Amino acid sequence: MSPLRGLLASLGLVMLLLGAGIALCADDVITLGAAVSLTGKYALNGANTKNGYDLAVRQINEQGGLRIGGKPYRLEIRYYDDESTPARATELVERLIQQDGVKFLLGPYGSGLTKAVLPIIERHKIPMVEANGAARELFTKGNRYIFAVLSTSNKYLTPAVELAAANAGKLGKTPQDLKLAMATENDPLAQDVRAGVLAAAQRRGINCVIDDQLPVELDDMSVTLAKVKALKPDILVVSGREKGALTAVTQVEALRVDIPIIALTHCDSALLHKKRPTASQHVFCAHQWHRSLKHKDALFGSAEDFAALFEKVYGYEAPYQAAQSAAAVYVFADAFTRAQSLDPEKVRDAIATTDLPTFYGPIKFDATGKNIAKPMILSQIVDGEFVVVSPDEWAAAQPVIPRPHH
Repeated sequence: MSPLRGLLASLGLVMLLLGAGIALCADDVITLGAAVSLTGKYALNGANTKNGYDLAVRQINEQGGLRIGGKPYRLEIRYYDDESTPARATELVERLIQQDGVKFLLGPYGSGLTKAVLPIIERHKIPMVEANGAARELFTKGNRYIFAVLSTSNKYLTPAVELAAANAGKLGKTPQDLKLAMATENDPLAQDVRAGVLAAAQRRGINCVIDDQLPVELDDMSVTLAKVKALKPDILVVSGREKGALTAVTQVEALRVDIPIIALTHCDSALLHKKRPTASQHVFCAHQWHRSLKHKDALFGSAEDFAALFEKVYGYEAPYQAAQSAAAVYVFADAFTRAQSLDPEKVRDAIATTDLPTFYGPIKFDATGKNIAKPMILSQIVDGEFVVVSPDEWAAAQPVIPRPHH
């Protein structure tokens, strides 16, 4: 080899090494996988879920990412659209694990889709932090790889029953004189809400006089409301996602049904306070989270800081579905940092020992993967605002009971 060629060859080697050095200095990437409903019946909350995930990733990366074993890492999410169907969700989670080599998963939207993908993550031993599957059945089968930041759905509207019992005197009754009416969707989430409300009513000696299932389309409650007019219950509980919440307040107003206490799920994602400001006045709403809470963390700051940032980036008010989705990503970031490893089993064990204050609320998992540190919030819609009325330590106002005539 001529001296010149030798020099060029060694220069080439130096350039190659420099190139490799530059590549190694760039942050490595940790990819989280997510099958989320971007189309289909859950598309609204699928978007809320994705926006929450993305905002947390953006925030973590902007704050310098994560350091594991002395190396910097950025977070990224690989998404697929599960089209709101369990069959598609299972297929896509298999693809994320088998073809894309993803070792860490964020949950889909909803209990049904979360339940569908559970056998796959358990079989492959892939840890999943999920933010939008609240049904109790997800946590009763001895699964090791699911962790949920949200409260289970049997707790959604129990604060409304407690509130009714505590305020029975304002209706001229004792708790045992109160009558309860319910209309719930036939899905795992709403049936859990129902079970929780029935158990709370039983504890308080409240009699359930109507226990109806909402029609599949969630667009007509007139049969239930006719019974309500006849039997005059004190409390009406409805759980049928966003559509059911809108139907409930619209028809209660249209049919002039007078009920002292109305309590619903999915008020904030349905934008009830904006779309039906008059009809929803003084309705009680279940929330996983609210911007007025005093929770804080190192990533987002306060609950209000998160809400303001979310609104700035996405142009609409942060529903709790987005807040808890952001919290799920934060749990992963915290676990990677404590585990100082990208081994799925070590990360899983780190998630299991999470004890994390967040803008969303405290997060700490029991042996089944449920977050046992955060209570549900009950608000009342007053003049187009959600005002927190329970639990007492977070309450911004006293509840208005009975609901004034509309």
